[in-house]
Amino acid sequence: MQNIFNHFLVLIATIIISGSFLVSAALASTINPVSLTLLRFICAVLCILPLIFFKKNSVQGIKKALPRSIVISFFYCLFFILQFESLKTTTALNTSTIYSLTPFITAVLGIFLFKEVITSKRMFIYLLAGLGTCWVIFKGSFDTLLSFELNFGDYIFLIASLSMCCYSLAMKLLYRDDDMWILVFCTLLCGCLWISGFLLLSGFSLEWDKLATNDWFNIAYLGILATMGTSYLYQKTTVALGPRRVMSYVYLSPAIVVVLSYLVYNQSISANIYPGIILSALTTFLLQRKDR
Repeated sequence: MQNIFNHFLVLIATIIISGSFLVSAALASTINPVSLTLLRFICAVLCILPLIFFKKNSVQGIKKALPRSIVISFFYCLFFILQFESLKTTTALNTSTIYSLTPFITAVLGIFLFKEVITSKRMFIYLLAGLGTCWVIFKGSFDTLLSFELNFGDYIFLIASLSMCCYSLAMKLLYRDDDMWILVFCTLLCGCLWISGFLLLSGFSLEWDKLATNDWFNIAYLGILATMGTSYLYQKTTVALGPRRVMSYVYLSPAIVVVLSYLVYNQSISANIYPGIILSALTTFLLQRKDR
């Protein structure tokens, strides 16, 4: 029963992250990506701070978790910085396609870190999952698939996706029975330090005064839900289920983006992508099963 609840939490996190692709695309051209990432992290830290004050032995917990959080947060904030940077020169379609590689990359890295094995059956499921994801992304159009080509922004996002894989693996590898909210707080706090240091070295200005009122609503979504909320959900479920099973929910992201685009922007859903949505959902379910 507990595992079912954890899978439900991962699904909620996947929906929130899928929404963040649409929000990030809207913010990508406003101010520099490093400043945007710092702003969303600060927003998340300020929201979680009251929860830490009410916890017993929070100071000791922070001292215990902080050194490991430095490593975890590095990969986490690097993903968001590169995501914003890549969206300057590429599209949400391309980033969604590249992001679908993360479950397989995570599984491969898990072989070396956790001695996991990718069976031939599971490899076949990964191929089917990739097919289902591409079907949704390219709307079942073979011509659109053939016209797909990588640009400079895509290479940047490829590094970002690799960083997200490392973040997922680091959460499992460095977890030491920490209070989850304290671990999330330390991760986000260290993320603020990493980003602030990069801002100082790069010479970028904050430019927060350029943000319009609607932009601040998007920042609130990214900071509270897509950063604080999903940090807690992913860290909790990755410890319980493992990086491979959690990351496999990525295959649902393109389908969720399509549905959210319909609900929020009233964009029509082509009947051509229904087979891809069904295949993505089926393979995500199959990837949750343990190998015998």
